[in-house]
Amino acid sequence: MLINRKIRLIHLHRCRGISRQKLRRLLQIDPSLKNVFQLSSSQLSRYLSTNQEKSELLYQDLHNEKIIQDIYRDQKRYSIITILDDNYPPMLKAIKDAPIVLYAAGNLSLLTSAPLLSVIGTRKPSPLAYPNMKFIVTPLVQQKWVIVSGMARGIDSYAHRLALLHKGKTIAVLGSGFHHVYPQENSMLFKHITQNGLAISEYPPNVRPKPYHFPERNRIISGLSFGTLVIEATEKSGTLITVDQALDQGREVYAVPGPPYILESKGCLQLIQDGAKLVQTYEDIFLDWEILKDNWYHITGILK
Repeated sequence: MLINRKIRLIHLHRCRGISRQKLRRLLQIDPSLKNVFQLSSSQLSRYLSTNQEKSELLYQDLHNEKIIQDIYRDQKRYSIITILDDNYPPMLKAIKDAPIVLYAAGNLSLLTSAPLLSVIGTRKPSPLAYPNMKFIVTPLVQQKWVIVSGMARGIDSYAHRLALLHKGKTIAVLGSGFHHVYPQENSMLFKHITQNGLAISEYPPNVRPKPYHFPERNRIISGLSFGTLVIEATEKSGTLITVDQALDQGREVYAVPGPPYILESKGCLQLIQDGAKLVQTYEDIFLDWEILKDNWYHITGILK
């Protein structure tokens, strides 16, 4: 088997005992990623400034042949993109804590498309949510905008389905590996997205969802897009984590106002009060893109 630098990076990314931060540091001090495989667990501890327990786990996984076999098996079924690759999404390279490895199923060209818009919101939307989405998002889909979301229940699922319904394109960012779609009821939606759009995850296909994966993947949802549109959110919604990520990344944030007497409007109304752009029609987003697109193309390096 050919073990090149890309395979070594994917292998390290799957190892226990090494964080993304440590892996980035390792890429700086050993760009070939060869030396780390020659070290004992004690040497690894000193080399990476980590404790002995983590170093022992890392040592075990570095010399685990099954991990290599799994990588080659997964490569046959999915695209695996690393931060070292030319086809790594340009908009993600600029964000803090950019994903080191991405697994992809579907149309990879969507990663270099523009404009991309993240559409997010509560998992328990009100009856007003879908009509609002149809009114605002459908015209953008019809103008070939790519809709990005997290394939969760509620607004995320609405966003993907709306894009597919109008024969548009959508990207789903999962908080689990492809073999453990969550929520399970979205398994058919996942299949449709991989056939007509793109699904990506920074977790290997056999990784089950864990609670911390979902806030972690939010930085990718916002990072892929020039802006994030919030349809509905409660005051303490997990949606607001994605908004924080978007703001930290210098992305635009849009919010749809709703009746002040329903809980699902509280988060959006607060966002607008805090400075998010109020959206009444798709044109509020479309006109912003027309103003900002040249800068976006320049920053990301995406060709018009």
